[in-house]
Amino acid sequence: MVLQSLRKLLNPLLERVSRRLVNKLILLFTIIIILVVTSLTFISYGMLRKESVNNSIASTSNNLLLVGRNLESYLSGIEQLSLPQISYDEFTYALLHESEDYGSKMYVEEYLKNLYFSRKDLEAIYLYVIKENKYYLVTKENYNITVRVAEHPPIEQLSWYKRALASPLNRSYQSFAEGESARVEPSDYPVDREQSFMGYHRLLRSIVSREPQAVLSLYFNSSAADEIMKDIPFSKGEHLMYVSPDNQPFYVDDPAFYKQSEQAGLLAELTPAAGGRVTWSDPEEKYLVIYDISKREGWKLIKPIPYKEINEAATTTRKLSYSIGLLFLMASVVLVSYTSNRITNPLKNLSLQMKRFSTGSFDAEAQVVGHDEIAYLSRHFNKMVENTNELINERYKMKLVEKNAVLKALEAEINPHFLYNALQAISTKALKNNNDDIVEMVDNLALTLRYCISGKDVVQAREELKHIERYLALQKARFGSRMQVECRWEDSLLELEIPKLSIQTLVENCIKHGLEKVSSTITIRIEAHQTTEYTIISVMDNGPGFSKERLSDVRNSLNIQWDEQQEMDSRDSSGMESIGLKNLNTRLKLLYGEEAGLIITSSENGTTMQMRLHRGGLRHGKGTDY
Repeated sequence: MVLQSLRKLLNPLLERVSRRLVNKLILLFTIIIILVVTSLTFISYGMLRKESVNNSIASTSNNLLLVGRNLESYLSGIEQLSLPQISYDEFTYALLHESEDYGSKMYVEEYLKNLYFSRKDLEAIYLYVIKENKYYLVTKENYNITVRVAEHPPIEQLSWYKRALASPLNRSYQSFAEGESARVEPSDYPVDREQSFMGYHRLLRSIVSREPQAVLSLYFNSSAADEIMKDIPFSKGEHLMYVSPDNQPFYVDDPAFYKQSEQAGLLAELTPAAGGRVTWSDPEEKYLVIYDISKREGWKLIKPIPYKEINEAATTTRKLSYSIGLLFLMASVVLVSYTSNRITNPLKNLSLQMKRFSTGSFDAEAQVVGHDEIAYLSRHFNKMVENTNELINERYKMKLVEKNAVLKALEAEINPHFLYNALQAISTKALKNNNDDIVEMVDNLALTLRYCISGKDVVQAREELKHIERYLALQKARFGSRMQVECRWEDSLLELEIPKLSIQTLVENCIKHGLEKVSSTITIRIEAHQTTEYTIISVMDNGPGFSKERLSDVRNSLNIQWDEQQEMDSRDSSGMESIGLKNLNTRLKLLYGEEAGLIITSSENGTTMQMRLHRGGLRHGKGTDY
């Protein structure tokens, strides 16, 4: 219904526009300009958008790679910090005897203090002695570094302890990222989670028995991590996440976004095989997610960037292109309107004069301006009007000539029928007088005449052969036993369509150039067979044949155009001898195509004339432009 209503509204407008050529030209050029401007705008927008995406991928990937390496170095430093390097034996000895030896206890406390002073980002250090179920705590209280020892329940059920116990590296990481702080386990340390960035837990085992002896827990604030992360440029709508190999978040700028992306399965898509970038969408936004995976342990540094931010420059350029295109369109419409009117005004004048001429005003004359095609049309229109006025004066004369031509055509059609009827009357009278030979000859002549004046130009081979039989019967009466005839025609070719009187033309040449020139017996043989491409109809005789000069003349005449042949024949009466062959050759080419035609060979032993027809038949010939 909506389309029909819209069509009803637009049809009158389109009809009004289409009435004038100038409107069509303005509409055409306007559409072309709109298409060009729109196409160029979309192409440039697509190229800019692609370039923006590529630049964003390249710059962000390189940036994340450098920051990721710094974070990897940061984690490596934490791991080195958690291991006693030079005094490992002394430390393990003190750890085993700290409960009974005051010197060992002081050694442990001093070691933990030195460890705390070695880093500015340490918030607290816990050393849990497993067999004693107690821990040493080093932290800053009122600007002083204090070491306290306190009892603590067993830590075997803590998740970070289980991970450290199962780790081949005897360590685990604990996240305090916002959103993770709610996951407080009852027997965990009383750590200030708001100030801590992450916890690092190192399980210390006995060298001999490999049994866990203690757990060194280092708690870091975010100062060092923030210093590293600030090297990543951050824009509106972008996000930044740093997650462990098991997808535990340690740094997130927006916990709600992290939670949404985790539930949507984004983290599972971030694999080395993805090439460091994937496209991901939430219900409100489409993101290009660029990430770097550390080669050492598989930590992921992830930066989702909204596509609308990447494409912002391309979108701005597209809007600017549309504005420029609109101004260009307005200027072009004015220019096109002026040019179109200049072009169509002469056409409008010519159209008006043609309308006057069509209504019977034969004094119409178009104004000729310039030398272009329109001026050419106007000039020839004026010439046409002039010629028309002259032709009108000849109209009645032409009518009289036409009537005379019709009368002559009727007379030409009546005469053959009158002759055929007269022959039938003679045959009837001869039959009454018992002159059977005359009856047969007259009947054959009447049927031959009837066949010749039939309106068909193409007949079946069986009809032509029947006609040849009657024709040769008449010739037999003339030449008697001197004329022998043989016919070898394949039954499959009896339905073949051939030009009427074509075989008779070839037989007549055999009689004219064979029987009439010698007194001996002449055999005429008619054959038809097929090759892979052609149907060949042959008429042969064993007469004296053509001389070389005569054969050359006949062959040359077949290659001369029909109107040229008529002109030559009018000057040279000897050319009339080959006009039948020339006529037949021309008919074959018109009906069957240029590949069809006559082939004539002759020697002192006789003459062979062949009609070569394409096996495609008449349809082949008619379907070809000649």
